[in-house]
Amino acid sequence: MSAVSREERLSKMETEERASSVSTSGGSEGSLDRLLPTVSTGLSPRKRTTSQCKSEPPLLRTSKRTIYTAGRPPWYNEHGAQSKEAFVIGLCGGSASGKTTVARKIIEALDVPWVVLLSMDSFYKVLTPDQQTLAASNDYNFDHPDAFDFDLLTHTLHKLKQGKSVKIPVYDFTTHGRQKEWKTLYGASVIIFEGIMSFADKKLLQLLDMKIFVDTDSDIRLVRRLRRDITDRGRDIDGVIKQYNKFVKPAFEQYIEPTMRLADIVVPRGGFNMVAIDLIVQHVHSQLEERELSVRAALASAHQAHPLPQTLSVLESTPQVMGMHTIIRNKETSRDEFIFYSKRLMRLLIERALSFLPSQVHVVQTPQGEDYEGRSFHGKRITGVSILRAGETMEPALRAVCKDVRIGKILIQTNQDTGEPELHYLRLPKDIGEDHVILMDCTVSTGAAAMMAVRVLLDHDVQEEKILLVSLLMAEMGVHSVAYAFPQVKIITTAVDKKVNNLFHIIPGIGNFGDRYFGTDAPPNWSDEEMDEPSY
Repeated sequence: MSAVSREERLSKMETEERASSVSTSGGSEGSLDRLLPTVSTGLSPRKRTTSQCKSEPPLLRTSKRTIYTAGRPPWYNEHGAQSKEAFVIGLCGGSASGKTTVARKIIEALDVPWVVLLSMDSFYKVLTPDQQTLAASNDYNFDHPDAFDFDLLTHTLHKLKQGKSVKIPVYDFTTHGRQKEWKTLYGASVIIFEGIMSFADKKLLQLLDMKIFVDTDSDIRLVRRLRRDITDRGRDIDGVIKQYNKFVKPAFEQYIEPTMRLADIVVPRGGFNMVAIDLIVQHVHSQLEERELSVRAALASAHQAHPLPQTLSVLESTPQVMGMHTIIRNKETSRDEFIFYSKRLMRLLIERALSFLPSQVHVVQTPQGEDYEGRSFHGKRITGVSILRAGETMEPALRAVCKDVRIGKILIQTNQDTGEPELHYLRLPKDIGEDHVILMDCTVSTGAAAMMAVRVLLDHDVQEEKILLVSLLMAEMGVHSVAYAFPQVKIITTAVDKKVNNLFHIIPGIGNFGDRYFGTDAPPNWSDEEMDEPSY
């Protein structure tokens, strides 16, 4: 049987998740696919987030979502610290000047994964009842700087630029209020931030790596605004014209047009000016090339002579444990026996990991009417996160001992050209930042994939000391890499092998765990941390 293709497994994963126990908001809380376009629904372009390529886009479309098949390269160094900020492009211009169209043109021409479009429209302030009344009669000034929540906007853009997961308010232009559910953005390499007041705040300006002003004739802007507000926002023509003359036009002349002098580039004619867009794209590409990182090479040579860290816990090597290792390491072992004894080890490993969770004294009364002083978990929740695909095999063991545990998934694969791990997909439970997380992968050789998974959890506000990395087998190199980068992460495994060869296979090792477990054939260049393709 040949190795399962990436597209086939992503499609299968989509089907399985619809029936899984992952608890999310709207079914996709914390997903990278929030950065990606959904199938067209006829909504106004300014409400869409696009990230498409001009030809043969690296996308997999399913019935409910779009998934990148081109991954996000490392945004951190071998120390685990973020060392590559997202490149932020600020787009300013008058209302209906074509800022969103320019943004979409730039995204299409960039042809790089993980681009997010962030609209200033999402950050209108919540109106008071009196302001709501004014807005209903078109007497509230939405084109004044005071209409925007600059504190929330600056905080959000700063976190997103740092690589963190952020929640974005969803503004309803019909009711002039924020919707209850906010959307989550994460994983941006390039952020395009557009709004009429993009250049109006000094702190906001400091976050912009490139500033672009879209200059469009006022008559054209008025026609576009009439069409948009009447068609998409349910306004009447008299109200739109009243609002334009009373607020929009004066605000442009007083607050927006003067900021044109702050722009690095002025784009006349908006999205039709492909010469300007091509120049912008060339500059962004050069900036991204300068920020490229090489993590795997650094891990292969760093900190390998040090003693094993105190954060490592290895299951006691009893005759029982050694016997199971003998069976699963044996290349002649049948698939059925490999699965059976792997599951036994997983159960022991998970039980061992649970012993490191915080506990507190808990007194109960027995049926005999006597008090018993025991222990209970001292925390909010326990969440399991598997690194696909091999880590997924550990989920049943966790579910068997943790009732109602929530499960998340992360897909990391290797770029065959660069040899670096890349983040392709994640699906994490809502509010995972409050949980103790058991991160599961069956084998860890260099530790690059495990490091990326830990970095993802930290970016979603999970505390480092609340992360437990569990693996059936690890190489000393992988242990050192994770422990050095994240010294508060607890590492639990059943065995540690000393060597990794030049193909990054653990020696003596266990072979390709995923292929032995699922009965698929490993490609010639497989790694001990691979999924369908090698991952280190």
